[in-house]
Amino acid sequence: MPDDPESEDLLALAATAVTSYAGPADGPPDQAGASRMRAQSSPRTRYDRCPGALRPWQAADGLLVRLRLIGGRVTSLSLNALLDVAEEYGDGRLHVTVRANLQVRAFPGSEGTLAANALAAIEGTGLLPTRSHELVRNIMCSPQTGLAEGQADLRPVAAELDARLCAEQRLSGLPGKFLFVLDDGRGDLTGHRCDLGLTALDGHEAQLRLGDCWGPVIPVGQAPARLAALAGEFLLRRGTGSAASWHVAELPVPLLPARQPDPRLPRVAGPLPYGPVPGGRHVAVPASGLGRAAVAGLTTGVPALIVTPWRGVLVPEETGR
Repeated sequence: MPDDPESEDLLALAATAVTSYAGPADGPPDQAGASRMRAQSSPRTRYDRCPGALRPWQAADGLLVRLRLIGGRVTSLSLNALLDVAEEYGDGRLHVTVRANLQVRAFPGSEGTLAANALAAIEGTGLLPTRSHELVRNIMCSPQTGLAEGQADLRPVAAELDARLCAEQRLSGLPGKFLFVLDDGRGDLTGHRCDLGLTALDGHEAQLRLGDCWGPVIPVGQAPARLAALAGEFLLRRGTGSAASWHVAELPVPLLPARQPDPRLPRVAGPLPYGPVPGGRHVAVPASGLGRAAVAGLTTGVPALIVTPWRGVLVPEETGR
């Protein structure tokens, strides 16, 4: 069993044999191609093991806990509080993931369950707002959205989508690997694999993404409700038991008919470079994670930060840093 669940993500990806695509610059797979990929996908034989506070990952150094951040956003207060918890119960470091989430390692517990005092301490940081839906709050968003450039500020969309997911009890049954990806029109996340998502076309419209295909163009304001409804439809179609699909691309029949990519879609952009960028400063996070000095340097005088999918932290410019 891999020591890091990110390694498990790669193993699972290889096992399903679902081919990715580069984004609208190359075009999505056609309907026949998408069907062929579904037919070639290997059937699931187990439940996903994506970790959380209620379902930690047993690593060699203890329990690993992943904490979901909506669009990567985390307040400095919560980040410092989590560091306090990591120093008391774990290895004293904060780690980031390629889905723009946080992880802590070497936590105590037994039989795959966190020690009660460690779990209570994590809840006290504000980073575990719901126990029932913690594993399904997987929402990535363009890190610079609302700060600089982009076609639309998607922060309200991400927040409303999270609220809708957590408000509907049945959506707690989504797989832990089910991912929503919101690109604000700059192209930074359009090439990122997703289950459901969108790319903004302008300040008012966005084109939905459904697994490997493009969906309809809709008003941006309707996106949270449409995405939550599609997630519910996925649950109805995914099957049951250990053979149930984890991803939209694995369904035998698409959730919606595939559409052609809108000509207003951006080209796929590369990773956000480290250093000064529009809207702030992008700081790389080492593989060893962040310790006390690094967290202090990032959070002093800053109300909130954005963890990015490129193992970095964006310090927003609007905070005066």
